Amino acid sequence: MSGVRNTGADRDPVLRLEGLTVRYPGKDGAGAAAVEDLSLTVPAGRTVAIVGESGSGKSTTLHALLGLTPRTARAGYRLLEFRDGEGPARRIHDPRRLRGRSVGLVPQDPARSLDPLVRIGSHFAELHRHFLGLRDRQESRRRAVAALEAVGVDRPAERLRQYPHELSGGLSQRVLIALALVGGPRLLLADEPTSDLDVTVQRRVLDLFDEVRAERDLSLLMVTHDIAVASRRADELIVMRAGRVVESGPVDKVIGDPDDPYTRRLLTSVPGRARIRGAALDPPAGPAAPVVLEARGLRRSFGGGRGTERVEAVREVSLTLRRGETLAVVGESGAGKSTLLRLLTGLDRPDGGAVLLDGAPVGRDRAARKDFARRVQLVYQNPARSLNPSLPVGRVIAEPLEAHRVGGARWRAQRARELLEQVGLPPAFAERRPSELSGGQAQRVAIARALAPEPDVVVLDEPVSALDQAVQLALLELLGSLQERLGIAYLLVSHDLGVVRAVADEVLVLRRGRVEERGPARTVFSAPASAYTRALLDAVPTVRLPLATSPHDGMSSS
Repeated sequence: MSGVRNTGADRDPVLRLEGLTVRYPGKDGAGAAAVEDLSLTVPAGRTVAIVGESGSGKSTTLHALLGLTPRTARAGYRLLEFRDGEGPARRIHDPRRLRGRSVGLVPQDPARSLDPLVRIGSHFAELHRHFLGLRDRQESRRRAVAALEAVGVDRPAERLRQYPHELSGGLSQRVLIALALVGGPRLLLADEPTSDLDVTVQRRVLDLFDEVRAERDLSLLMVTHDIAVASRRADELIVMRAGRVVESGPVDKVIGDPDDPYTRRLLTSVPGRARIRGAALDPPAGPAAPVVLEARGLRRSFGGGRGTERVEAVREVSLTLRRGETLAVVGESGAGKSTLLRLLTGLDRPDGGAVLLDGAPVGRDRAARKDFARRVQLVYQNPARSLNPSLPVGRVIAEPLEAHRVGGARWRAQRARELLEQVGLPPAFAERRPSELSGGQAQRVAIARALAPEPDVVVLDEPVSALDQAVQLALLELLGSLQERLGIAYLLVSHDLGVVRAVADEVLVLRRGRVEERGPARTVFSAPASAYTRALLDAVPTVRLPLATSPHDGMSSS
């Protein structure tokens, strides 16, 4: 399903905004403009997408529409009009009055948006009381069950008793959509609603947005860094840069014949449209590189106590990773990727099978495990959570060196500055705190930290999924150049098949803990042997119209 287009084309707009400006005070008092003189219109029954790099003002615009900007921000506009029904539009002086009943918000991160200490049913009960004045628990529960059923949640009555951490990413996102619809809004705002989901779940959630919009005659204003998703799902496209709109119009015009150079650059930065390391398309001539990391028949299961069913998360998985090459592990949520990563990095022990480094089983004595921890380093998905916020960047990078007692304090500080230069950051960044870095800069610091002890293998756990596509491309190019210069082997775990296509030499497809398919990346992407792999590839959004030249060209983040 590629979106419901051209509905409501002749109807009055549901939202009209003119002259939005959002400023954050600076030391001089005036401050910088996060959004400046922005105007937009959302036609009734249609989807409008805002795209742009991190810091372009996309999310700030959404938050300003609901009065959700921080107290320190100065937000104002010349005109804000909203049309609730068939009557004339009304002028809005306080955007907070739109929340819930007129406009529903689907935030980006369910983990932050759902209270981890509160059951799902209580989330609905709170909104029922606030927006509907409903205090009857049984009626609230009945409505909550119906709301979850309407967005395709299985076993809805059971889900109401669960806590957020017990739900998958796709289920959590469906819960957020159901919560956004409680007040009966005419307009939905969706802030990066699928950025952390695998391709098949992403497609189902985007299909759900289309279905809900058509069934309830809603409009949708969506923020996304994925220009392929925007091109497939939106009717109108707004391109933002540095707080300003640089281009807007019908999606076919903006994508097919962009006027602004910035829009053209966004389109060329989609990972997967070209190889990051072109030489890896074909195996190099001569003898194969030596195997540095190997898994043989790994097994790991969980549960089985007190009447619970035992779940086999990893079942007889074997793989080989050669020096200087990239092996990508892909699969849907629940395929076993995260469990396999923990086994391969020594963070968990298998029930059966073995992990080998340079052909030798990883020992269990302290010295062997410490050597393994030095030679196999990990880059996490979210640098904001993996970098110690209390330390300056230089100390963060030097942490592995301190842990392994390599060099003195002065040598480690110098090594940290050298590593900053290797990852394309000024040495002066060593004095900054992680909170002062952008997402791309923080991930470069995480890569520098992983390189500090000169590892043989770097495990990349969704290393660019939280970043916009231009930053993704820059980081993937950095990883490619570091690999060619240092001969590092990468084990990439990713739900983003566009990224995998751009960088991987070999691909291993997991399904329900088992290896479904493996082989050279070129073969897996051009002629997948498994129906499951073909389904994964078919779910990847491609940039709509002239840019996509083959079924799997133009892949973007999922």
